[in-house]
Amino acid sequence: MEAAIGHNSEPVAQFSKDQLKSIVERIENLESEKKTISDDIKDVYGEAKGNGYDVKALRTIVRLRKQDPNDRAEQETILETYMHALGMV
Repeated sequence: MEAAIGHNSEPVAQFSKDQLKSIVERIENLESEKKTISDDIKDVYGEAKGNGYDVKALRTIVRLRKQDPNDRAEQETILETYMHALGMV
């Protein structure tokens, strides 16, 4: 075990070089997987666009489906109230 040294040269924490290396490598692997998944998602949106779907609408639907139904209903009610107040509907 070696001591990590902070800004004021006091030991901050004990750590193992092997454990630290393992953590960093796991993060790097996950970042690589995240990039691959991001690229795959971009490809699916591109495919959807090529088939005539509106990508902006699809992104909105994906975002809305992630929300809790009660939260979504509350937000929709507020949005509708504001739109009525502004004469938009």
